[in-house]
Amino acid sequence: MAGTTGVRRIIRWGLRHGLVRQAIERQMRTGELSARIMMDREIQADPFPHYETLRSQGRLVDTGIALTTADHALSTAVLRSPDFGTITGAAPPPGLIRLVIRAGGHSSLGPVERPSMLATDPPNHTRYRKLVTRAFSARAVAALRTRTEQVAEELLDAMTAKGRSADLIDDYASLLPATMITEMLGAPVAMRRQFLEWGAGGALSLDLGLSYRDFRRSERDIDALHAWMLGHFDRLRCSPGGVNASAAGASHSDILSALVAAHDEDGQLSEDELSSVGMLLLAAGFETTVNLIGNGVVQLARHPEQLAKLAAEPARWAGAVEEVLRYDSPVQRTARVAKRDTEVAGERVRAGQVVVMLIGGANRDPAVFTDPHRFDVTRLNAGAHIAFSSGIHYCIGARLARMEGEVGLQALFRRFPDLTLAGEPHRRPTRVLRGYNAMPVTLDPAIVPV
Repeated sequence: MAGTTGVRRIIRWGLRHGLVRQAIERQMRTGELSARIMMDREIQADPFPHYETLRSQGRLVDTGIALTTADHALSTAVLRSPDFGTITGAAPPPGLIRLVIRAGGHSSLGPVERPSMLATDPPNHTRYRKLVTRAFSARAVAALRTRTEQVAEELLDAMTAKGRSADLIDDYASLLPATMITEMLGAPVAMRRQFLEWGAGGALSLDLGLSYRDFRRSERDIDALHAWMLGHFDRLRCSPGGVNASAAGASHSDILSALVAAHDEDGQLSEDELSSVGMLLLAAGFETTVNLIGNGVVQLARHPEQLAKLAAEPARWAGAVEEVLRYDSPVQRTARVAKRDTEVAGERVRAGQVVVMLIGGANRDPAVFTDPHRFDVTRLNAGAHIAFSSGIHYCIGARLARMEGEVGLQALFRRFPDLTLAGEPHRRPTRVLRGYNAMPVTLDPAIVPV
């Protein structure tokens, strides 16, 4: 069941965010760096110098709340180690805490709440992933490329028709992946802006220490998406394959139909599991790519010499996407908890200790990337980044995001080679996810009709 309102919501917020927020704010007042990286808005605008300061303090820094690392090798080892699990997939809390949580009522089916794939460990994680992995195979994603190119051109035509000014996020970066995933899931394309709005609320739930206002918005948006998803499952029962007749819809919209069958016929999924998997596929289908395209536009607009290299050698676009993922990672941090006393990459970690991996810092580790703070679309080992995590929780949609990022950025700059930023882009308020929610741009006047 989805979340409830009133006193129970306040209890849930206090247990999941309020107490943590107080602890982090206490650490911030003492100047503790990892707490400031987590919560300080000024640092979030440019966290990379602060990642370097933390790196200088050691490979694994004990903050009193968690162990924190910006080390690439250590982060990769933790993500791949069977000795670590997701935070909410860990052992259940003691009895008294369970009673308090019960008093708070059922949580919304958010991306970091069980039974989400992001919040579960094997064997359940294995079971969920097996049901959907084929839809994101190399062959399946390759089959979607032509349709992605068509959607990109349609959106660019619409931007051109509006004149010289546009909001790159609202008009393009968000709509490209949102269109593709709605078609893939057999959902009405007319719903794509609503999905983006619900997704923005759901993305807030990835952060620790939310304000009550943000927590309330997050639960309401997740509950609304959950209610829509249940109705969509009923429509798929009547019309398997969904409502789309496009190439993407025709070949991929049976993903959710197969999940519905796994619930109705095979009993492999409970109703909450069915909805949670469906919502994660929908939101994950656009969240990373919106940030990837937006971050890529900013970096290429600010590094015209790199854009010139791509114009001269278009075959380098795939590598350029890897460099954007490394240099300005759409996901900046993740965390795991040790299931047992263990040693990982030469560091001792006790059972129950939480390790926070600063992905944005690990992807600029000088031990792996030469001159890591230089944006270089010709970097040979850019693909060594961990922007999509690693191990069993490696992003299932990574191939799709890469393809959409490559198609989206290349089509944009082919159409508008002299695109410029019209003022400072506006960052989204999320801390785990790094991207923009508004980006005014000026289009190439030679392309736009007068």
